[in-house]
Amino acid sequence: MKHFSLAIIVGALFGTSGLHAQIAIAHIGESKQMYTSIKGNLMAMADKMPGEGYSFRPTADIRSFGQIVAHVADVQARFCSTAGGMQKSVSAGSKTSQADLVVALKSSFEICDASWDSLNDSNVNEPASLGPLKGSELMLLEFNTTHSNEEYGYMSVYLRLKGIVPPSSAARGGH
Repeated sequence: MKHFSLAIIVGALFGTSGLHAQIAIAHIGESKQMYTSIKGNLMAMADKMPGEGYSFRPTADIRSFGQIVAHVADVQARFCSTAGGMQKSVSAGSKTSQADLVVALKSSFEICDASWDSLNDSNVNEPASLGPLKGSELMLLEFNTTHSNEEYGYMSVYLRLKGIVPPSSAARGGH
C-alpha cells in the first residue's frame, strides 16, 4: 500500500509540473501580446510626431517628447537586456533628432524581442534583478511593458497638444 501511495504522489507531482509548464507558456504568450501591442504603438507614435515636435515640451519643467522617447529606449534596453542575461545599452539619452531616436527605440525593441523570444518554461522563473527590482526574468519584462505603457500615456498628451491623434486611438477610428 505504501508503494501505491508513493506512486500516486509522484505521479501527481509530475502531472502538476507539466500543468505548471503549460500555464507558464500561456502566461508568457499573453504577456508578450501586451508587449507587442505597446511596441507597435510606440513605434507608430515615434513616426507620427514630426521632427520639430521632438523638442516640444508642454511646460519648461518636464521632458521634451524626444527626451521621453530616449528614456523609453534606454530603460527598455536596460530592463530587457538584464532579463535576457546580457547588459546592453542604446545610449539614446545623448540623441536629439527624430531619426536617431527612432533608430535607438527600434534597437531597444530588438533587444526586448530577443529576450521575449528566449523565454520558455524552463527559464521563465530564473531570478533577475535590476536595482531595487528583484524577481524573475518574466517580471522584468512585464515591468518594462508596464513602464512603456505609462510613458505612452504621457506621450499621447504631447501628440494631442500638437493636434495629432495617438496611434492607439487612431487604430480604433478615434479622435
